[in-house]
Amino acid sequence: MRVLLAEDQVLLRDSFKMLIDSTPGMVTVGEAGTGSEAVRLAGQLRPDVVLMDVRMPEMDGIEATRRICGSAQGAGTRVLILTTFDLDEYVYASLRAGASGFLIKNSTAAELLGAIRVVAGGEALLAPTVTRRLIGEFLQRSERVPAAARPLDGVTPREREVLMLIAKGLSNRDIAEHLHLTVGTVKTHIGHLLAKLQARDRAQLVIAAYEAELVTSPARDGRGS
Repeated sequence: MRVLLAEDQVLLRDSFKMLIDSTPGMVTVGEAGTGSEAVRLAGQLRPDVVLMDVRMPEMDGIEATRRICGSAQGAGTRVLILTTFDLDEYVYASLRAGASGFLIKNSTAAELLGAIRVVAGGEALLAPTVTRRLIGEFLQRSERVPAAARPLDGVTPREREVLMLIAKGLSNRDIAEHLHLTVGTVKTHIGHLLAKLQARDRAQLVIAAYEAELVTSPARDGRGS
């Protein structure tokens, strides 16, 4: 797994590099101290994962993520956003920009390495008890894309059910049990959803489900999604 580090604090960046390079199967291929440098290096090096800080000089991590994920060179690159509890308002914007997930900076080394593996494997790092509530809450605060801008035309009723359960944080196995399907069938439905909604990964499907109001935020209904 080839990792690009985008973090302006040198000491923290060095710590991440030491951890990643000492882990079998992982290697740091580049280091960026600014958002613009992260975009440039991502295009040149085409890493599997970019570990991206939100607050970066010259260009913030959200804009850098948007540019990386929106470029042809970034098609195979996944972005894992680093945040702190006081920066949680950026989580939703990060996911909309194309990030595959986020990680709190005070996470353990094992959690960091696990997050990189998950994201590198093409999955989204979405903790059902945290991320889905954050997305719902920040949908209320953020400027929202009108539903017409993200239509669900062509999505079948069964695919809508799968999409709704993804947004609620269920795993493929949980969805299969809930809908009495095989895990393979669920994966097929997800593949169709990714193609129809032009989504990079599971995180983008969660965003699409909230914007289409297939699920409502905990803040709105007072009961949880």
